[in-house]
Amino acid sequence: MNAVPPAQFSPAVPVRTYERIVEQIEGAIRAGDLRPGDHLPSERELMTQFSVSRPTVREALRVLQVMGLVESRAGSRGGPEVLAPSSSLMARSLSTLTLLDSVGLTELLQFRMMLESTAVRLAAARRDEPQLELMRRAIDAMEGAVGGDASDFAQADLDFHRAVWKASGNELIAACGQAVSEALLASMQAELSSTADTAALEQDSVGRDRALFEAIEAGRPAEASRLARRALFDRFDHLLSTPGSLEPLVRDAP
Repeated sequence: MNAVPPAQFSPAVPVRTYERIVEQIEGAIRAGDLRPGDHLPSERELMTQFSVSRPTVREALRVLQVMGLVESRAGSRGGPEVLAPSSSLMARSLSTLTLLDSVGLTELLQFRMMLESTAVRLAAARRDEPQLELMRRAIDAMEGAVGGDASDFAQADLDFHRAVWKASGNELIAACGQAVSEALLASMQAELSSTADTAALEQDSVGRDRALFEAIEAGRPAEASRLARRALFDRFDHLLSTPGSLEPLVRDAP
């Protein structure tokens, strides 16, 4: 019988005191004992409760703020405020994973295409008139910003897709959609800004979003899904290091 090699272990690393503070406060937030809008005790009170020094408390609060769980506001009474869940933290995580090559741009775009495809299908089935009006206004704002300030156009475009995600009736889709969009823009800023004819590209986006809106308004989920996937493919696939990587997701999207 072959001898089983002994398991290999790494040296035990002591947990730093501030990490214990982070764990307890994060646990209280997850358990609902601390809710969005609540304030943590002051630094002095936290020092007393945890029996630690001020630098230790400040390091714990710094970590909690980076995690997107709390925010210190100048002039506010009490300690840092507990924040509501936000897509920004998810977007930062996705961007970091992309920059570190843990997640490739192709994977990020594939996820966005699958997410968008599902979102528009649900929106076509669930949309109501106020949500449709938000989409109309966003598209009109996009058209008005063509050839002008790129940030105004990008914001109007995001407003349109945010309205679509919201109309899906699924809060997780809405949060993920926002996060993935932010991560894509952050990761592909250079490629997107190097486009020669920006106005033509913006006008094309307006046309595609208007067609998508019409499919959603008319309650045609399959058409909306095809249009959404094709728009993302045409917009991003040629910018990837391996063009054609998104092809399997648009084979039925003329």
